[in-house]
Amino acid sequence: MTFIANFIIGFLAAFVGVIPPGLLNMSAAKISMKEGRKKGLLFSIGVCVTVMIQTYVALIFARFLDQHPEYVDFLQKVALGIFICITIYFLFIAKDTGRPIPQDMNRSKTNRFFAGMLLAVLNLLPLPYWVYISITFSGFGWFTFEQPGIWAAVLASGLGTFAMLIVYVQFFRRKEEKPRANLNMNYIIGFITAVISIITFVKILNDF
Repeated sequence: MTFIANFIIGFLAAFVGVIPPGLLNMSAAKISMKEGRKKGLLFSIGVCVTVMIQTYVALIFARFLDQHPEYVDFLQKVALGIFICITIYFLFIAKDTGRPIPQDMNRSKTNRFFAGMLLAVLNLLPLPYWVYISITFSGFGWFTFEQPGIWAAVLASGLGTFAMLIVYVQFFRRKEEKPRANLNMNYIIGFITAVISIITFVKILNDF
């Protein structure tokens, strides 16, 4: 039962986490439009491999925190400062992600599988995201850090990410002839981190 619960939480968390337009899903859509669906899927698979590795690392760290609650209070304060800085950066400093992808990237002959892996490495948000998700659901008794539950969540994170990337690939292939409004992903990330900052701040106050 815990295996199934971890799998469901892992899949849904990954699926929802990739919904906001960002570098990875927009790149997958762009590659599919310019180089074909096969290249887009290869890129997406590469992304998912890295995501699963990141998820595993995050869950191992989260398990350590779950077993050593004395560190949680300190890390909550550190996390609050980090999330506030990230919020300020993405809302006021970071460059607009709504700009089109450079054309030379579209013509690159780099193996799309490894390109997906490398590009996903640059996205470090899954690490704190999965630590937060796993510890939160563990507190409700819905998530376990025991094996094979961790592997279920890791596998589900890859499948959930791949499922949403497929949605982007298919949607943009159908809509490629229609104009689309540019969306600055930085505002979405900034909003998400702002919400997390508020939740963390309230929790710190309640524990004080």
